[in-house]
Amino acid sequence: MKKTVLLLFLNFSVITINAQTAPTKADDDRGYIVKVGDLAPDNFSLKLTNGKTTTLKELHGKVVVLQFTASWCSVCRTEMPHLQKDVWEANQNKDLVLIGVDRDERLDKVQKFHADMKITYPLALDPGADIFGLFADKKSGVTRNVVIGRDGRIAFLTRLYSPTEFTAMVKVIDGLLANTSASAN
Repeated sequence: MKKTVLLLFLNFSVITINAQTAPTKADDDRGYIVKVGDLAPDNFSLKLTNGKTTTLKELHGKVVVLQFTASWCSVCRTEMPHLQKDVWEANQNKDLVLIGVDRDERLDKVQKFHADMKITYPLALDPGADIFGLFADKKSGVTRNVVIGRDGRIAFLTRLYSPTEFTAMVKVIDGLLANTSASAN
């Protein structure tokens, strides 16, 4: 009888531990609260470091890449030269907009980060990570890219920097840029 009770207790304990460590939805989607195919949230303004402001609504009809970043993020710093060369420089004369959205840092720090990284695509400020919070759980980290098609739908999501995932993202961007039939009127 004691062995049976002990085995039941151990079995229950293992089930409880497994339930507590099982992946959650947030783990599965890497902290995103949006998914591919969703309409991208567009009820916010992006204040660029040069003082200009834009919105996703204004960019409708273009392919948009939002790179959520921060100066303290070493993975962001690894990824940014690839974004500069393989996404921005390769497509800046097409209907592509790439904006780095800096998570919760002051203007002077973001401007220094921009200069230090020697990038030419614009950076925007995200005080309080409010824009970030429209796409991902605020407790999750950067770097991440959100690729938005001409129709305003999310076409690709990345998390951290992986050369394989980055190459897949570039292919999606190239495909979206080649598909002019989806352009806004």
